[in-house]
Amino acid sequence: MTQLDEQDAERLDRWWRAANYLTVGQIYLRDNVLLREPLRPEHVKPRLLGHWGTSPGLNLLWAHLNRLIVARDLEMLFVCGPGHGGPAVVANTWLEGTWSEVYPDIGTDEAGLRRLCRQFSTPGGFPSHVSVEVPGSIHEGGELGYALVHAVGAAFDAPDRIVACVVGDGEAETGPLEGSWKGVRFLDPRRDGAVLPILHLNDGKISGPTVLGRSDDADVAALLRSHGYDPLFVEGDRPEQVHADLADALERAVDTIGENRADARSGRAIDPAVGLPWRWPAIVLRTPKGWTGPGVVDGLQVEGTFRSHQVPVNQVRTDPDHLAVLEEWMRSYRPEELFGVDGRPAPDLVDGAPRGDRRMSASPAANGGRVSVALDLPDYVDYAFDVTVPGQEYHESTRRLGEWLRDVFVRNAEDGNFRLFSPDETNSNRLGAVFDVENRCWTLPVTDDDDHLAPDGRVMEVLSEHLCHGWLEGYNLTGRHGLFATYEAFAMVSASMTVQHAKWLDAAAELGWRRPVPSLNVLLTSTCWRNDHNGFSHQGPGLIDTVISKKPEVARVYLPPDANTLLSVADHCLRSRDYVNLIVIDKQPQLQWLDMRAAREHCTRGYGDWEWAGTFGGEDPDIVLACAGDVVTMETVAAAQLLRRWVPELRVRVVNIVDLMTLLPANDHPHGMDLVAFNQLFTPDQHVVFAFHGYPRAVHFLVHGQGRQDRFHVRGYKEEGTTTTPFDMVVLNDVSRYQLCLQALRRARRRPAGADELGEHCRSQLAAHELYITEHLQDLPEVQDWTWEP
Repeated sequence: MTQLDEQDAERLDRWWRAANYLTVGQIYLRDNVLLREPLRPEHVKPRLLGHWGTSPGLNLLWAHLNRLIVARDLEMLFVCGPGHGGPAVVANTWLEGTWSEVYPDIGTDEAGLRRLCRQFSTPGGFPSHVSVEVPGSIHEGGELGYALVHAVGAAFDAPDRIVACVVGDGEAETGPLEGSWKGVRFLDPRRDGAVLPILHLNDGKISGPTVLGRSDDADVAALLRSHGYDPLFVEGDRPEQVHADLADALERAVDTIGENRADARSGRAIDPAVGLPWRWPAIVLRTPKGWTGPGVVDGLQVEGTFRSHQVPVNQVRTDPDHLAVLEEWMRSYRPEELFGVDGRPAPDLVDGAPRGDRRMSASPAANGGRVSVALDLPDYVDYAFDVTVPGQEYHESTRRLGEWLRDVFVRNAEDGNFRLFSPDETNSNRLGAVFDVENRCWTLPVTDDDDHLAPDGRVMEVLSEHLCHGWLEGYNLTGRHGLFATYEAFAMVSASMTVQHAKWLDAAAELGWRRPVPSLNVLLTSTCWRNDHNGFSHQGPGLIDTVISKKPEVARVYLPPDANTLLSVADHCLRSRDYVNLIVIDKQPQLQWLDMRAAREHCTRGYGDWEWAGTFGGEDPDIVLACAGDVVTMETVAAAQLLRRWVPELRVRVVNIVDLMTLLPANDHPHGMDLVAFNQLFTPDQHVVFAFHGYPRAVHFLVHGQGRQDRFHVRGYKEEGTTTTPFDMVVLNDVSRYQLCLQALRRARRRPAGADELGEHCRSQLAAHELYITEHLQDLPEVQDWTWEP
């Protein structure tokens, strides 16, 4: 057992007391931050915001991890699951000097500390969580559940890194965190870093107990052991004993990590039938909630209960007794011993702390753009389909993307900075070419019947959208690149993660010291229009609506209609930084429209007038047919062909949108069109029948402010679906070629000769379709085998 010498024990306790004091100061004080005089009401903030309950435990852990970093020269990243512990992490960052380096106006002296306290959770300051503004952070924790999954993502392909991840017992009740424990099964110690989970059990959330907090040690140990951890328990409320026990547990944990690494990297053969034999440490820390805070306030127990969660004493400006409690609490840390006359931390505090990049608050990995290496991407032109005439051949567009991604793996194998994440759907989504060169990551036993499983695989398959999304976020934020490919409907499982990541990127862009990180790239396939076989539950394009509502500096949505445009879009997205890129295209065979030269020009602009599909070269149209999305593009071009055949005098323009954000006004998005360009594309006054992949409201939202919106008649998915045929899906949602023709005839500025006959034809075809699919269980041959006629 590790024995703390007297000097180490004293240094740990002094750092802990200093961090606790600074935590309380941020929550409460606007002045007199070092209590140079008796505390008065005017020294206290008018609004008390922040959270105390979890902070003493976080400060304790930071002090002890610092000791290990110095003693072992460790690269350590700190992930704080309890987002409410913001003031604690800020306190430690200020003590390490990093806060003052990043924000020079907040020095490590009394004046700087006063500014720090005044700015915590106040207007013009910084938020109360472990937000983007906090150096050393890759995880805010405002939305609980993602700490451990981010930690695992940060450990991939970082062989020297230990990610210390604090999991609060409130967070441990969330679904994503419950699933995240299995992340250890996807870490290969031969090339990955290690994650050290620290389950902090203080038995309280906002207004009651937690499940694991009230569970006995045997049950908690059984849970962790079942996931592959050997837990080490540290419990108590006597600081001297907890310091000694925690130091010992952390030493043992780091020893185990080092032994596992050394053994894994020794070159000894691993039996696939056994899997990787190593088990990994986890710390279970039981300390009182709000430890060292007020014991009893107004006759109610506070320390050790849920009442210490936020602001334990809250009437400080109006109740003298509360003011006295606060002053006694803060003076109990003996700040005069911890800070000099100028307010700087005492020399022995900082002398024993890590230096430079070894500080957890200054970890280069937590500012991933500093260490990011750009991908070496193959020329996507080499993977193009040869399209000599549009709309003649059916191919699986995502299969061609898979071939390109295969070679992305090959060209970046040495850097080891690219991974593909998918919930057991890589082959299903036609990306299986990657298995020519890569395996699925798997550290458990492998049988002869398994397919492409290996511990060092970089294709990450696990049946959890939360884990795939979160692993990629942790990977991106620490400077690496990847793609999350999933079924469209079930991307909504992790939609709130997409939102939180977009918010992080948006806030980071405002900070000059945060370097741009690789974009979060999400590929949605198995889309609503071609989930006719799975039915209504698998039909939902809602993530588009989620992403377009985010800040324009961050949000990007692409709807490539074929393979060549998909390749162009994917190349752009993997090169980009600081975006959330949403790419939507189905995996089923689809018509190929554009040769590579035209596809590249189309994607560069983001939209185009497909003159070859319209009539009269698209000049002076009587009606505009617009489309965004692969299936609805086919229906739009088919409708244009019907119009040309039946009413050849009608002037029709066909517009395809690949970059959805181009529909926004130029003032609202960097990719947006100004009104001149918008009117050149859609005309200033003609009606537009718009066939859209997603919910129609999205297009109405985007074109708001672009002239007369009443002339846009959008058809898209409207929650009509079942297990049926592909064409019946578009019929059910009023976006079939026949329904688009009827809309065009209704909305065109003139009714041409032959319009009545075409209308009757469309209605009869819709009736024939309904009868045919009921009898033959498949679509009409003229629909199923349709190609464009030049």
